[in-house]
Amino acid sequence: MSLSNTSLLTSDSFVRNDDLTPQKKIDGLNAIVKANHFGMLTTVSPSGEVHSRCMAPASTEGLVFQFLANNASYKFDEIQANANVNLSFIDTSTTNWASIAGRATISRDQAQIDKLWSPFVAGYFSDLGDGIHKGDKNDPRVSIINVTPTEIRYWVSTSTAVGRAVEHAKGAVTGKLTAPGEIRTITPEELQLVFGLNKAH
Repeated sequence: MSLSNTSLLTSDSFVRNDDLTPQKKIDGLNAIVKANHFGMLTTVSPSGEVHSRCMAPASTEGLVFQFLANNASYKFDEIQANANVNLSFIDTSTTNWASIAGRATISRDQAQIDKLWSPFVAGYFSDLGDGIHKGDKNDPRVSIINVTPTEIRYWVSTSTAVGRAVEHAKGAVTGKLTAPGEIRTITPEELQLVFGLNKAH
């Protein structure tokens, strides 16, 4: 197998597929995100520690991930100190996963909060009884975290659960690499194209 080939078998037994169109790659990513709406948002503290927490995006429109969250939490301090974040999702039924590197910004746009608000989000905000922090969409604690991807990598299984088990067993016996899935990358250039098209509309 030539190293110049765009589909390479890696040491992790994955095929790297660089031949798909940007839209095909975006469709594959969206399938993983929708399969398990909860993901992990990872931030870096001012002193360098890496912290992750489970969150559900309120919107993924245009490949910008938006989260409604309590601005009194540590993650807001960390984003303000370092805007570089990571989002990760996994579909446990297939083992497909996605890792999204991006930059985060914080917004208190009330019109956008109104648009994204849902009873599900309300469950994360309590009424403090002061007439201001009422746990509704007008609560000043409610803010939006916008994550704009800078590069996306994800893995998709290309075999069934039974097929993966068989291939792993073969690999254990023969010592030969198996390729139960493929790695796909949505490059910074492809993302800029997507964002440019969204702005045009």
